[in-house]
Amino acid sequence: MNKVKINPWAWIPTLYFAEGIPYFIVNTVSTIMFKRMGMSNADLALYTSLLSLPWVFKPFWSPFVDIIRTKRWWVVFMQLLMTAGLVALGLTLPSPSAETIASGATPVSMFVVTLVVFWIIAFASATHDIAADGFYMLALPQERQAFFVGIRSTFFRLSSIFGQGVLVVIAGLLERHYDGLGGIPKAWAMTIGICSLIFGTIALYHVFFMPRPEADAPRVGVASAGSVLRETCRTFVTFFRKPGIWLAILFMLLYRLPEAFLVKMINPFLLDGHEAGGLGLATETVGFIYGTIGIIGLTAGGIIGGIAASRWGLKKSLWPMALAITLPDLAYVYFSLVMPDSLLVINACVFVEQFGYGFGFTAYMLYMIYVAEGEFKTSHYSLCTAFMALGLAIPGMFAGKMQQALGYSGFFLVVMVCCLVTLAVTSLLKVDPEYGRKK
Repeated sequence: MNKVKINPWAWIPTLYFAEGIPYFIVNTVSTIMFKRMGMSNADLALYTSLLSLPWVFKPFWSPFVDIIRTKRWWVVFMQLLMTAGLVALGLTLPSPSAETIASGATPVSMFVVTLVVFWIIAFASATHDIAADGFYMLALPQERQAFFVGIRSTFFRLSSIFGQGVLVVIAGLLERHYDGLGGIPKAWAMTIGICSLIFGTIALYHVFFMPRPEADAPRVGVASAGSVLRETCRTFVTFFRKPGIWLAILFMLLYRLPEAFLVKMINPFLLDGHEAGGLGLATETVGFIYGTIGIIGLTAGGIIGGIAASRWGLKKSLWPMALAITLPDLAYVYFSLVMPDSLLVINACVFVEQFGYGFGFTAYMLYMIYVAEGEFKTSHYSLCTAFMALGLAIPGMFAGKMQQALGYSGFFLVVMVCCLVTLAVTSLLKVDPEYGRKK
């Protein structure tokens, strides 16, 4: 084992920045790219939702990451695999004609290889999440882990700015450079190529500058594999035997129902022209709005939500946060009915909507921690996040068809009706009044 001491500042920021990049490319950037290349809203919502399934099912293969090889090996190998995937993505993007893109009905058959590569990246990214979090706990002394939690979160958010903001702005500027619908595929291929170069550099950096902790040892062998798998089964059994677990699962699936529908149609709505009921914004403008203003609002909401939850406790936080995560969705009803031209108004509304989401999501995260309390805290929390991902994926698959049937204004009104579901499941919860309150 290499005993060289490596300062945590040398690898934690880059590790969690690298963790976020593929996640946002698969879950957010893909919708913008497919929209700009002429895929219909129904198709892009369905197929990008399917791409999120590896995050739903990752608890099922996490034991194998635990017993085979080291966490460091998994982190580095997955990063190199994702780099190769990004290179392949840039090389395999189809080139639909300007006429096909303008029709808004580019056939999915043109994107089969692209979707397969996206799915490989998604699988590698979900596996990387497992390994990175495990490595973090093994490579860092327990007394330093709490300090670096904030650093992890900060650099994950920065990766969101890079993915949803910088990359989308670059793509938009390249679209303008190539001037015309026919240049869109080339612009996105170059953008993905730039991303692969940056991500590959980070991966190579980690080959040499990630520590090799003695605790990070493989647990290979029939006995160890069998015992880990038995423990995994016990983890699942104990999770589903928790008191009130089915109500908890219902809450985890439905609390974010409005968002599950909304998030798949936000970028198509912002990009679609007025004739299609959208705001008709340029690609780089969308990148700026959600990659900077939106992230600032989301981060501010999350910070203030954390402070509020520590003072009020989870029980008293539930209702203010449930209202905060639902009511700002009215911004999109307003957008679709009024069609504002002012970027100042659009940015302000997005800031409020994302602030409300960041504030309201705090209760959801705290409730998942509350449910996970017990013998298998880490594994049970992983199962909670799987239900969270499932609650986003299933409604997202149908968001595009719903929008095409109702139009944007009708769709956003349905999203507001779904807010009643969030409030209904919130009303059913029974939580310890003192849980989460700072003593």
